[in-house]
Amino acid sequence: MSRRQATKTRRRSRAASGSLPGDLYDYIDEDMPTSPEAPVAKGRGTEPSLDHWTVSDDWPERVPVTEVEIDLFEAWFGDIIDELFGKPG
Repeated sequence: MSRRQATKTRRRSRAASGSLPGDLYDYIDEDMPTSPEAPVAKGRGTEPSLDHWTVSDDWPERVPVTEVEIDLFEAWFGDIIDELFGKPG
């Protein structure tokens, strides 16, 4: 099959355009308040409390790093590291 034929078969058919409904604002609920105040969010409730959260650290005391990882960080963040800690002497 040629490339041109393949693209023809992959094209999606377009949706048929029909007539629009008479009232495009029919979805608006008439009972909705019209005040300029922000609507009250439903579902989530109050802000979560951080009192019961715990953070655990299961990393080893020394994390092994390869030379390739060091080279990668120097390539991408070398300018920032030099700015923070000074250029190597």
